[in-house]
Amino acid sequence: MTRSYDAIVIGGGHNGLVHAAYLARAGLDVCVLEARPMVGGATVTEEIFPGFRYSVFSYVVSLMRPEIIRELDLPRHGLAILPLESTLTPLPDGDRLYRDGDHYRSWREIARFSTRDAEAYDDYGRSLFFMARAVKYLLDIVPPDPGRLGPRDISGLLGLARHFLGLDPDQLHLLVKLMTMSAADFLDEWFETDVLKATLSASGIIGTFLGPRSPGTAYVLLHHYMGEIDGHFRAWGFAKGGTGAVAEAVASAAREAGAEIRIDAPVARVLVRNGRVTGVALANGDEVHGRVVSSSLDPRRTFLDLVEENELPGELVDAVRAFRFRGSSGKVNLALDAAPDFTCMPGYGPHLRGAVSISPSLDYLERAYDDAKYGDFSREPYIDIVIPSAIDPGMAPPGKHVMSCFVQYAPYELREGTWDEKREAFGDTVVDTLVRYAPNLRDIILHRQVLTPLDIERTTGLSQGNIFQGELSPSQLFFLRPAAGYAKYRTPVRGYYQCGSGTHPGGGIMGAPGKLAANTVLADLGRGRRGRGR
Repeated sequence: MTRSYDAIVIGGGHNGLVHAAYLARAGLDVCVLEARPMVGGATVTEEIFPGFRYSVFSYVVSLMRPEIIRELDLPRHGLAILPLESTLTPLPDGDRLYRDGDHYRSWREIARFSTRDAEAYDDYGRSLFFMARAVKYLLDIVPPDPGRLGPRDISGLLGLARHFLGLDPDQLHLLVKLMTMSAADFLDEWFETDVLKATLSASGIIGTFLGPRSPGTAYVLLHHYMGEIDGHFRAWGFAKGGTGAVAEAVASAAREAGAEIRIDAPVARVLVRNGRVTGVALANGDEVHGRVVSSSLDPRRTFLDLVEENELPGELVDAVRAFRFRGSSGKVNLALDAAPDFTCMPGYGPHLRGAVSISPSLDYLERAYDDAKYGDFSREPYIDIVIPSAIDPGMAPPGKHVMSCFVQYAPYELREGTWDEKREAFGDTVVDTLVRYAPNLRDIILHRQVLTPLDIERTTGLSQGNIFQGELSPSQLFFLRPAAGYAKYRTPVRGYYQCGSGTHPGGGIMGAPGKLAANTVLADLGRGRRGRGR
């Protein structure tokens, strides 16, 4: 017998689960359909090698909206965020730049390179703090469309104008720079130390097919600066148990509210009759019916793969085809017999409980991008490293460790050969790069998992392996994400909605797209913006 629901959610990634939780709390009968044998999408923890648990894809937490954590009571459902309080940048000559939660120690460390930069560092942090607070307003609103100008759009634009015109002129000027400049140019206005600028600019290239000198990367830097844990901006953390714990906590909250979650249930097609959604067809031929269907998949899959093209306006089809994914990132996850020993800070210490950034200079990062521009993975890549077992010992057996390496650049489209042919060469390049800074690493590797953009696409369904479901460039933000006229979570098919990171406000383990889309669904159903549970 075919089951019918009030709402069906395609995809059990963190945004799909957040979406389902809010719909279920409002009293809707909700079913989540996840293709993989576990929830989480790219937010998963897996035991790839016996005893070693990897945050396989996404690996740190910061952008998750605090109101979602509070409203869904995620700590009660098992979510605990452990702080990442330091960043170590090793240098090829054995020196380092090390910044941690101790203000004066970080000041002295920067002052070793430049007293001027040490004095500017506080002003820089303060300025970006205010910018993050200013832009935070955008994370909680449905984007008004300046091209449509309905009553809600006019009201939204007026609210937007009031908000930003309320900024001091200096803050407004700074915001314009962040929206238009490259990360390198923006940081050049603040600092003179190359390694400091390189490490800070790395936040502007993560997940993008852009180099630190590419316009638009300053906004990506700000996007990552908006990370907030317990009210502290620019705070990053590691979810105890790996990032899969985030998805499991949200799934638990959704189930408690009454949502049903099915795994191993890939959706093949969205069913449409007379311009209105009626449900979905699963890959096994079964049908699940529902008044509302929400897709947390990326825009290409949401529109081009799941819906017949004749159900969509040509302008939308063209816009989605032009939407830029350009996967550029890979992951190398290592199981280690001991802790890595960095030449610049020998031995086991608190520096291993933070991030390690292989970003010794702006030229280093730009050369890494140059390789990718011409269709090769970077010969000397930017690598963002976290050692989860140093933070959460349960991630590995006693005395052993796991190392998570996020790598730029690994272009989805290679100039020569295929990723299946070059996967291990890519992994070798990452290890060879790390050995220059931690010479014992090669001898302590017990197992490695190498993930190319193609592997990420095959496993998670993210088009081109793009971790943000589409680049966070200025032309793909706010009312342009994923396309002009279609940024309010609704689609041209009545009852069919978008709720993934390919919508405003974008990617990262944030949850905001899922919540904002749920508010839109509930408003359309006359249920108001929030429910109090079943």
